[in-house]
Amino acid sequence: MLRRITVFDAIDQRQLMDIYQESNKENTMEFYRGMPRANAVRRVERDFLEFIRTKFFSGSGRTYWVLEQEHVWVCALRLAVVEQGVLYLEALETHPDYRRRGFAVRLLKGVMEELEKEGPYKLCDCVHKNNEASLKIHEKCGFKIVSQDGFNYLVGTRNSRTYGLQYSWPPPV
Repeated sequence: MLRRITVFDAIDQRQLMDIYQESNKENTMEFYRGMPRANAVRRVERDFLEFIRTKFFSGSGRTYWVLEQEHVWVCALRLAVVEQGVLYLEALETHPDYRRRGFAVRLLKGVMEELEKEGPYKLCDCVHKNNEASLKIHEKCGFKIVSQDGFNYLVGTRNSRTYGLQYSWPPPV
């Protein structure tokens, strides 16, 4: 089941943090080095949820999309409207126990089908150059690399470690 979440209170916080568990563990080294691992993970999760509540959902046109399989949240992504018809995709991630089963492609294609109902659009994303799995997912969904440096539309910065990817609907002729 595809879930479209537009308010923080509709988020199952534990299930969302389970999806992002690997990223959260990686972030403990950046933000809470030297803290016991379990405490650091709890802090990162708290900070992540606070970001979603106070920053992400404070902007207009912000949506969390979740793919649910048998009552388990298996994959998620965030979308933010940059301008009319242009959306920035970020934080596409699959629960570690559900990877390599096509859930990320199903989520992304499901979101794209929903967006098509609203009219023409362009999806922009940044993917780390060494993240082959994410690059393949994007390619399967019709994204093209449009820039050697990714651009984060939410903070207005370029990153030479990422590619800028784009998908347009309807496709250009």
